[in-house]
Amino acid sequence: MRKTFILIAGIAILAAFALVISACGDDKTTTTSGATTSPAEKSQVIDISANKFDPAEVTVDVGTTVTWSNNDSVTHTVTGGSGAINSGDLQSGQNFGYTFNEAGTFDYACTIHPDMKGTVIVK
Repeated sequence: MRKTFILIAGIAILAAFALVISACGDDKTTTTSGATTSPAEKSQVIDISANKFDPAEVTVDVGTTVTWSNNDSVTHTVTGGSGAINSGDLQSGQNFGYTFNEAGTFDYACTIHPDMKGTVIVK
């Protein structure tokens, strides 16, 4: 009887711990507009590595959050859209998200490495 009680108590403690841990991460990303997006909303990831944006051109719907992820060993920026898109310096391992709320073609580049260019087409 005592072993069963200890086993049930242990399971209850583990379940409570898992619940607390899952509540700590809300899986939301704050965008530059201050809005938050949930995983169910539209998103697109652009990888930054080997001094390239990959993919260099994406087509997304209005309301999509594009996240640039610096997986390179050096600092990069994501700058463009007439100054609207401005990540500042992105160190290795950092991400930058921007929600595109208007249709259009948005060119961007890395100000540190001007040969790094990309385009987001929003429909």
